[in-house]
Amino acid sequence: MDCPNCHTTLLQLPHGAQCMRCAARRAVTRIGGRLQLLAYKNHNIAQTFSSYGRRTPSSNQLPSPFGRKRALIIGITYKKTKNELKGCLNDAKCMKYLLVNRFKFPQDSVLMLTEEERDPYKIPTKHNIRTAMYWLMQGVQAGDSLVFHFSGHGLQQRNYNGDEVDGYDETLCPLDFKTQGTIIDDELNAILVKPLPPGAKLHAIIDACHSGTMLDLPFLCRMDRTGRYVWEDHRPLSGAWKGTNGGEVISFSGCDDHQNSSDTNSLSKVTSTGAMTFSFIQAIERGQGTTYGSILNAIRSSIHNSASDLGGKIVTSLLTMLINGGSVGIGMRQEPQLTATEPFDVYTKPFLL
Repeated sequence: MDCPNCHTTLLQLPHGAQCMRCAARRAVTRIGGRLQLLAYKNHNIAQTFSSYGRRTPSSNQLPSPFGRKRALIIGITYKKTKNELKGCLNDAKCMKYLLVNRFKFPQDSVLMLTEEERDPYKIPTKHNIRTAMYWLMQGVQAGDSLVFHFSGHGLQQRNYNGDEVDGYDETLCPLDFKTQGTIIDDELNAILVKPLPPGAKLHAIIDACHSGTMLDLPFLCRMDRTGRYVWEDHRPLSGAWKGTNGGEVISFSGCDDHQNSSDTNSLSKVTSTGAMTFSFIQAIERGQGTTYGSILNAIRSSIHNSASDLGGKIVTSLLTMLINGGSVGIGMRQEPQLTATEPFDVYTKPFLL
């Protein structure tokens, strides 16, 4: 939560806390429920988002959010830190190329947040990522096709409100997560999933550790090595609805919630990429992207076939090791996952963006 007076960010509040005292202003603020806090924070972000339309014509601006096809692409390398990754910028550039050239997304409808951007509003900080997610969802209507791609670090933290099957929330790490904190899956769901109206579709491609249920979607496709699958019901026992307002959301993620994703040069043989992003794009380019089942199988086969090369080169697991303890062992497995708002036949449903 942020202090309502000076907006200093508090990374995480203790479970059951009724009030907070800001270290900077020493002001005491009473705390409502979790959803009330999220609504307050989202209101502030929405106000910031609306200010973009009032900036001078000579200043840098986010592209118009209105269009039948638009995408938000985020690639974070955490350059010059001990958590640095090599392939995330490549992931972002390759994903934009795929969307523009293969799926005909307009250039000006693809917003990229990376460390090499010159516009300060396009640096992948926590505030800018939140604002960009609102940009993606602004004015969405039936017939719109949206894409959310994230390549970077992911973490887990203990869940206290009972809406996670495994007892842990998944989080994305912005560039400034050390000072501003992570973006929790509950917030991703509230911004990207719940508002989606009937007839609109959102695809998420999340290449990060612990990303299996990063959008908190109600159903997970549990597939074995032979391609057989069942849909697991991940709706919380509390009965809270984690789906949309009638639209469809489908997410490909780099690994299961308890696993780490790989940042490696073993797949491209030329440069570092995220294993999941590279395999996803490769499946499309090789004509294996006809259905969701064919894509998921192709991604998994690519990663499994390179397992011997990935051993010892799992860079994105470094952050988890530093924070949670333990060591990174050779042969750590990565199982890309598919989640959705509704179950479907993965081998007959065509993949369309």
